[in-house]
This record gives sequence, C-alpha cells and structure tokens, in this order.
Amino acid sequence: MSLPYTLAPQIGTKGRIGLIVLQSDETMEAELRQALPDDDIATFVSRIPSASEVSNDSLAAMEADLPRAAGLLPKTVDFDVVGYGCTSASSVIGSDRVAQMIKTGCSTAHVTNPVTALVAACSALGISKLALLTPYTEAVSESLRNALSAQGIETPVFGTFNEPVETKVARIDPASIRDAAITLGKDEGAEAVFMSCTNLRTIEILKDVEAGISKPALSSNQAFFWHLMGLAGTQAKPTNSALWQVQFHEGE
Repeated sequence: MSLPYTLAPQIGTKGRIGLIVLQSDETMEAELRQALPDDDIATFVSRIPSASEVSNDSLAAMEADLPRAAGLLPKTVDFDVVGYGCTSASSVIGSDRVAQMIKTGCSTAHVTNPVTALVAACSALGISKLALLTPYTEAVSESLRNALSAQGIETPVFGTFNEPVETKVARIDPASIRDAAITLGKDEGAEAVFMSCTNLRTIEILKDVEAGISKPALSSNQAFFWHLMGLAGTQAKPTNSALWQVQFHEGE
C-alpha cells in the first residue's frame, strides 16, 4: 500500500555547515557539540584520509584528497560554509589553495580553516603577538609560525609537546595542555596564547587558561567554530571564553 507524504524544508534553517575532518581526528565533533547554539544549525561531516604520524610531507599529501572529501558532502545541501579541520595542513597547503580545492568538490558560499579562523580571531581581538603551544614536531610548528607571520601575527613565545603520533595527540590530558598553555601565556612578550591542533582537547580548559594568564586563550577548535558559525550567520554558544564574547563581522 502506497501512503501519502509531504516534504519538509531542509534542516538547518539557521545555518548549514560542512566539515572535512581528518581520519585521525578524535576530538573535533565532540567539541563542536559543546559550541553549537540551540538554533537549527545543521552540520554535515566528511572525512579525509590522513597519516598516523604528522609531518610536512603527510600534511601536504592531503591536498589531493580535498576535492573528493568535499564531494562526499550532500550535493542537495546549500552550504553557508565548509571548513577544513586541520591547522597544520592548512599552513602547509595554504588557505587559498585549500579553498580552491574544496570548491571543486562542493558548492558553498564560504570556506574556512583553523588558520584563517585564527587570523580573523586575532583581528577581532586586536592581537598580533601569540604564545604558541603545539603538539607538533619543530618542522611542522615552523610551517605554522611562518604562515602566521605572513599574516602579521608573530609567535615570540613557543612551546611544543613534540609528538608526531596522532593517536597520542588526541589523548594528551587537558590538564597537561592547560598547564603548558598557562606557562607560555604568562610570558610578557605575548598578548594571548594559542593552542594549536584540532585533535587537542581544549574547549573545556579555555576558562581556566584565561584565568591563569589574564589574557585571551585561543585554540584551533574554538577559533574554527567561531569563524564557521559567524560565516553561517549565527554565533557559537556563549561561554566565558573571550573570543566567543566577540561579535563576528564578515570580512574578518
């Protein structure tokens, strides 16, 4: 027996966000759930192959897979923004190239990534000097520092966990991240601290880090979500994080 039905509008009446998440990332979706507002924001996730160990070569290799990963997002969805969730690879491949490759695979009004998002966040907060905490090797960290410097953001204070294995990065204790971020962020040469890598668990410690350094605390996922939602025409759920109190203005 055939039964009648009617069609409802697409989900995501307040915003439609596409995410390209690394195969090795165990953190981003869980932290995104903490940031999403209660409005009807739809998120669609695709995965991209990634190496078990992070190097500049393994990061650069993801460039070729970006169109296919973007192409696995639903073709019938009109995306407000699609984001590529890898800070280090965005610095190696380049934000413009990331956007170009994603737009060959899907239709979207905007493209962003954590590096683009961080630059926008620093602009919004009036920050040009960061204390940088990464889990990466020195070579990968240097690529990120160079990419930020090219955008007018210096990293005079730097520290790393020096861990190339992604499964270990995903399990670095948030308390270790908090303590390291406070140690670096207290340096008078920095206006804020940035915790790089979407696989680091940072959302839960932002408040404690900011309290410990009396400066803004930024992280890859936090800045990325702020920028994604701003480009989608909404805002991340309010928290005690300095960045999420700042109204996003397109063009930042």
